[in-house]
Amino acid sequence: MPLPDRTPELKALDLLVSVAECGSLGQAARRHGISQPAASMRVTALERQLGLVLLDRGTTGSRLTATGATVVDWARQVLDAAGALLSGVRALHADQRGRLTVAASVTIAEHRVPHWLISLHNQAPQMAVALRVGNSQQVTELVRGQEARLGFVEGPSAPTGLRSRSVDSDELVVVVAPGHRWAKRRRPLTVEELAAVPLITREPGSGTREAIWELLRTADRHAEPAAELGSTAAIKAAVGAGEAPAVMSRLDVAAELRERRLVAVSLADGVAPRRQFRAIWLPENPPSGPSAALLAIAGRFGTAAVDR
Repeated sequence: MPLPDRTPELKALDLLVSVAECGSLGQAARRHGISQPAASMRVTALERQLGLVLLDRGTTGSRLTATGATVVDWARQVLDAAGALLSGVRALHADQRGRLTVAASVTIAEHRVPHWLISLHNQAPQMAVALRVGNSQQVTELVRGQEARLGFVEGPSAPTGLRSRSVDSDELVVVVAPGHRWAKRRRPLTVEELAAVPLITREPGSGTREAIWELLRTADRHAEPAAELGSTAAIKAAVGAGEAPAVMSRLDVAAELRERRLVAVSLADGVAPRRQFRAIWLPENPPSGPSAALLAIAGRFGTAAVDR
């Protein structure tokens, strides 16, 4: 179907939406990197094209008319659809080049992704996979920014605005140095006892940290962290040196526990801290082709998959 003669340009609609978000034409022009007169000319052309008055131009500035506000609501839908189209086209180009970019939080990248990629390679030997690694917040931003087609994150809940599927889970365990007073403790820790002690934790944005705070928030109060460290290796070293306890993935400390370089402290009955491993993607860019194959592999390796 041919487009009507009055079909507006996307750049003009995007500028109009910016006027609504920024509160003025001048600020919208700065957001788009153009002069205010150029922005005014673009909106004027849009008004002529639509046959509507979109801006109320006064001595104190330009603001949307009621009609303009209505057009903005429709424009947002058009821009979202255009973004979905471009995102899908980029994904098709990536699939045609035989390249898939995924992102994963540290624990998943170290302990799960290698097995998944071996299985994917057996299915599609020609597929090249680029892996980006960060904390769960960083992975989420890579997916939102369309720098990764598929992400894998940890934590108590799925990121807002993204589709997700639970593919696995892991156990969190309290660990201390062999010389720590809890190392020979026989009575299990309560949540209140754990919350009262400063812990060594990951940095804000980490899925492990969020899972820990989800647990500690059930106590009346909890101590501030003893330290916030940006890597699993740094936390293990600090705990091993006797600095303070930490709550870590059993996957990350399996070797240290086996070799008694760290000691696991049991928690009271009913306290079973676990966290979900989730695949995440943009709603408008669902997994297909290689990304769908990787998602299916991840689900087969882990627990029963649940979409959200």
